[in-house]
Amino acid sequence: MAARSQYEELTRQVSAVGVVKRAIARLLPAECPGGAAAVLALLDRHGDMRLSRLAELLAVDMSVTSRHVAHVVEQGWVERSPDPGDRRSRILRLTPAGREVLDDLKQRATDLLADRLREWPDDDVGQLVTLLTRLRASFGDVRAAQLQPWSSPAAVAGPGAAAAPADDAADGRAASGSTPGSAPEAHRQQRQQRQQQQQQQQQQKTKTTTHT
Repeated sequence: MAARSQYEELTRQVSAVGVVKRAIARLLPAECPGGAAAVLALLDRHGDMRLSRLAELLAVDMSVTSRHVAHVVEQGWVERSPDPGDRRSRILRLTPAGREVLDDLKQRATDLLADRLREWPDDDVGQLVTLLTRLRASFGDVRAAQLQPWSSPAAVAGPGAAAAPADDAADGRAASGSTPGSAPEAHRQQRQQRQQQQQQQQQQKTKTTTHT
């Protein structure tokens, strides 16, 4: 096992990797923020899917996913079509225009890394890929292999376009912002808890006054 000092240095170096991710994220055109890029990348990798499946792969709630999908659909990069297995649902599909955008994003990121690492020996680049893969595996990270480098959790969960129309019951909850686990739903539950506590306190005061 490595010495503790080595892990301390590794902590500093891993934290600094954010500089690389931000540099890649700056390559994104204004019309394609990180969340939109992540949607395109996942549809390219996994093929057609429902909104609920996309939200699972993005690891964000349905309301956030719905906003990103609304944006890419508006741009013409993704299309929604009826699900043959459930007419109430919609299937998301990457369009040729969306594939062109994704290819351009991949090329930008690849060119940047090739330029910054141009003086590295080929073996070093290969070793870096191997070690980063092992590092992710040690943390049980499968999502990292699915997303592109510009698709950090912060970028995916960031602000997006207006919510998309509901495609099914789950999508309807996403569009209304009441998806279980979402921020609006959490705030509503907190308010209910506070109200219940206030009612209990008031009842206790009333009982105390009556006994007195």
